[in-house]
Amino acid sequence: MNPPAPPRPPLGQTLIAQGVISEDQLRIVLLEQAKSRQPIGKLLVSLGFITEATLRDALGERLGKKSVDLAHAVIDPAALRRVPRDFAKRHCLLPLDYDDARHCMTVAIADMHDIVALDKLRALGGDGMRIETVLAGESDIARAIDQHYGHELSIDGILHEIETGEVDWRSFAAASGEYSQPVVRLVDALLTDAVKRDASDAHFEPEQNFLRIRYRVDGLLRQIRALHKSYWPAMAVRIKVMSGMNIAETRAPQDGRVSLNISGRLVDFRVSAQPTLHGENIVLRILDRQKGIVPLDRIGFDDIQLAQLKRMIARPEGIVLVTGPTGSGKTTTLYSMLNHINAEGINIMTLEDPVEYPMPLIRQTSVAEAAKLDFANGVRAMMRQDPDVILVGEIRDADTAGMAFRAAMTGHQVFSTLHTNSAIGAIPRLLDIGVLPDIMAGNIIGVIAQRLARALCPHCKQPHRAEPHEMRLLGLAPQTPPPTLYRAAGCPRCDHQGYKGRQAIMELLRMDADLDELVARRATQREIRQAALGKGFRSLADDGLRRVIEGATSLEEISRVVDLTERM
Repeated sequence: MNPPAPPRPPLGQTLIAQGVISEDQLRIVLLEQAKSRQPIGKLLVSLGFITEATLRDALGERLGKKSVDLAHAVIDPAALRRVPRDFAKRHCLLPLDYDDARHCMTVAIADMHDIVALDKLRALGGDGMRIETVLAGESDIARAIDQHYGHELSIDGILHEIETGEVDWRSFAAASGEYSQPVVRLVDALLTDAVKRDASDAHFEPEQNFLRIRYRVDGLLRQIRALHKSYWPAMAVRIKVMSGMNIAETRAPQDGRVSLNISGRLVDFRVSAQPTLHGENIVLRILDRQKGIVPLDRIGFDDIQLAQLKRMIARPEGIVLVTGPTGSGKTTTLYSMLNHINAEGINIMTLEDPVEYPMPLIRQTSVAEAAKLDFANGVRAMMRQDPDVILVGEIRDADTAGMAFRAAMTGHQVFSTLHTNSAIGAIPRLLDIGVLPDIMAGNIIGVIAQRLARALCPHCKQPHRAEPHEMRLLGLAPQTPPPTLYRAAGCPRCDHQGYKGRQAIMELLRMDADLDELVARRATQREIRQAALGKGFRSLADDGLRRVIEGATSLEEISRVVDLTERM
């Protein structure tokens, strides 16, 4: 039998321990409670000792539940349609998200112990609907119910409302009744749609007569909507207001950032505005924290590669480099490695441009041009902070490379990224930047090169016997029985694309004494490659073709992301 959980301290004592209220304030509230019999939390707010947001966060921490700020939450129309307004108001709850595949609803509720309300909600959903709860303030819920119910929240509905009703664009930016403005809801609906489709970027691209909206899903851009150009000025202002940009500046590039609560979880958007011929082009990079940190064994390494990587990470000092083009998942791999070694006994510090995913226990710093903090100065400053592990976002120049190698030589473990096409290509790239071969030898633990290839949709992929040209690419002799390969088809579950999700293709170069010697005497890439192959090195093409034979992806997809011309 499990031992009973230790009793939770009273809310008042928890708030005193957190330094939120004083002993005197608690005494006053307890005297008031004896008279009115109201919950302590409610009294603390009504007496003005704490805000509702502070109470929500404290209760969430005490109950081990997530809390949500509804002012920055984006609501799923499908969830609202399932719960009538009167029911939500009566039980002080707000549906945030409905996941059809899991038949699960995420609900913001003020009282986690209101079992009656949750039971009624389950009965309302029917068919054994699961409910996940997050904590929200009572007045926040009441305000959000008034805001969201009675307004059209689907993209088509909002567009119809804008087309048929006269919209006063000037009153749009006013704070009062902001949510009633259709443009506000339109932007929210598009961002929710992008997150639900697992997009990594949302592009708003003005043309001469219309606005094109494209999402990057699984690495490829896909047009989602085309709207009349008259919608764009107000939409652009809304996005710029949300992300803290200057709305009066339309002729210079700008950057911003916004955090929204979508589907019951926090999603960050990195926003970039660029003036173009037909107006401002705005791109939002979607940083979904839930997908940002993947366990090391789920990245896509096979057992041999994973064991090799764990041996590399176990080395106490030196540099681990991750290479690949933009958008190949380098940051995700680095974060997964940091997460694997993250523990209380290790001081991990990062210098990024900018910080993408906040991580507990790790000291994360953004490179800031305004504060004259570049990568080289940042590493120099971090060395005085007693780090064990340092992550440098990217090695771009001789100064950064020099500081990173100096950190590695003084007993630190350093992780960084580099723009090269292959793992072995990292050596000439570092030479080109200006790192001496003697410095490289012995200080590079290993290099990982990676690409992201789309995975075939498991519901519609079509099997076929490998044809002669495919056999040749796979490196199989003509007399070998042809294996079964799979092609993309397309069905409603994958949006008729034939692919759903992506997986990493990796090559892992683990440095040892022999390879160090080759690097020190400036051996050619060909010599280093031959030596590595003799030690079991497997290239990106080999790893990609392994995925094809396993049936995880198609040969067409691998030839799109990896150069297979040498095998033809």
